[in-house]
Formats: sequence, C-alpha cells, structure tokens
Amino acid sequence: MQIIPLFKVKDMAAAIRHYTEVLDFRMTWPDDTADSAVVDLGHEQMEIQLTTHESDRLFGSVVYVHVNDVDSLFTKFLSRGLDTSGKPDSPVHQGPTNQTWGRREFYVTDADGNTLRYCQNIS
Repeated sequence: MQIIPLFKVKDMAAAIRHYTEVLDFRMTWPDDTADSAVVDLGHEQMEIQLTTHESDRLFGSVVYVHVNDVDSLFTKFLSRGLDTSGKPDSPVHQGPTNQTWGRREFYVTDADGNTLRYCQNIS
C-alpha cells in the first residue's frame, strides 16, 4: 500500500520551484510542466502531487516526513533559500525543536498552507 498526499496550490510554477529548488523533491512524470493541472514529485521513498484543481477547501494539508538528521536537513534547506519569516511566532518553523512527545521536528509550510513536518525520534 502507498499513500500519496495531494497538495492544492495556487501557483504551480512557484510551488514547483519551492519543492524542487529549496527542498529535495524532483519532478517524476516526464510530461509534467508548470502548466499541468497535477504534477508528481518524488524524493527517495516519498511522493506527493501538486494540483491547481480540486475544491477551494483543499488548501492546508499536513504530512509527517521521518528523517535521520533534522538539523543538517534544516541547514541545507536554509542554504537553498528556505524562508522562515512566514510564521515568526512558531518556533518549530524557525528551526528544529525538541517536542515533548519524543521527536525533534521542524516544519516547512508552502505559500498555500501545505506543511511538511520533518521529524526524527530522540531518546
């Protein structure tokens, strides 16, 4: 079984730039372009789809992404232009944070409110 989240976006070209140039995703379907209604993206064992269609209520999906080293990943994303100014009152959007439930996490929210929550278990 495989689950592929679908993220509603307003501007496909901007969303593709965010996921491929800042984060580690790549376009996986050869015919997809910034003009496509749905674009498939992948990274290692993850897949997501971006869409400019669907209802107006679909904005704001959340997906947890389990990784081995959230600190180095956050640093890499910052070096690629990750903008952390969008949620100044959210420490977990500003950098990796140890959570009370035993995970170290940081969140990346795109311009359309879709959030990837990068996390690793801590002892």
